[in-house]
Amino acid sequence: MSYADSHPFTRTPWDGYRHSLWLLTTRDLKVRYSTSALGYLWSVLDPLVMAGIYWFVFTQVFQRPVGTEPYIVFLLAGLLPWMWFNGAVSDSTRAFLKDAKLVRSTKLPRTIWVNRIVLSKGIEFLLSIPVLLLFVLLAAWFGEDIRIGWEVVLFPLAILLQAMLTAGLGLIVAPLVVFFRDLERATKLILRFLFYASPIVYGTSNLPESLHFWAAFNPLTGIFGLYRSAIFPGELDWFAVGVAAAMSLAFLGLGLWVFRSSERQVLKEI
Repeated sequence: MSYADSHPFTRTPWDGYRHSLWLLTTRDLKVRYSTSALGYLWSVLDPLVMAGIYWFVFTQVFQRPVGTEPYIVFLLAGLLPWMWFNGAVSDSTRAFLKDAKLVRSTKLPRTIWVNRIVLSKGIEFLLSIPVLLLFVLLAAWFGEDIRIGWEVVLFPLAILLQAMLTAGLGLIVAPLVVFFRDLERATKLILRFLFYASPIVYGTSNLPESLHFWAAFNPLTGIFGLYRSAIFPGELDWFAVGVAAAMSLAFLGLGLWVFRSSERQVLKEI
């Protein structure tokens, strides 16, 4: 039993929020995994299939030199965090509509309905990291020149920036979809465009020099570069990381403002 549990008068609103967030997140994960036979495997099967397809297309069909060898590891290092971002933003469009009764009837801070999605998808991402490590070991086993460098200490920074960016975008789209239902489909189209506009199947080194500066203003460029830098140090671009940090904070602030400005109207609409 924690100190806060044994001394209820010392508990803060943040303690209650954190406890409720964890309960809702674990409930989502349990429901998701209990209703499928493969459970955890589904969280890694999708990026594995996608990585296999892109690996085949770009190495066996076109043989176009994109990314860095071993390409399958390069792909997974971008696809795994992308699945977190894509899944969380996409699911946030239904954050209020899916649980409308609970949102109206409970006194929990309404931001929790977005943050639980970001957290549950983030946990799935963390659970998929062993798969990436497995492919790193396999690549080394087959003689690839691969190593994990000191840049691995930047991994938590990448997680923090992505969590802020994803939460901020989720707090923007979740209330706006209540008023503009077409925004749900528009979000999916934007995410599809963003997939190809982000360095996932390719690296920033594959871009023309004229695009390097502008690519940094996609916050995912700096974030994915941080993830990849532990294995591919050439992907680390501190200018892009700085832009990603600034934009992540900006989107989080904007998301909180949009959410608080529209919360009352959202409760009337759902």
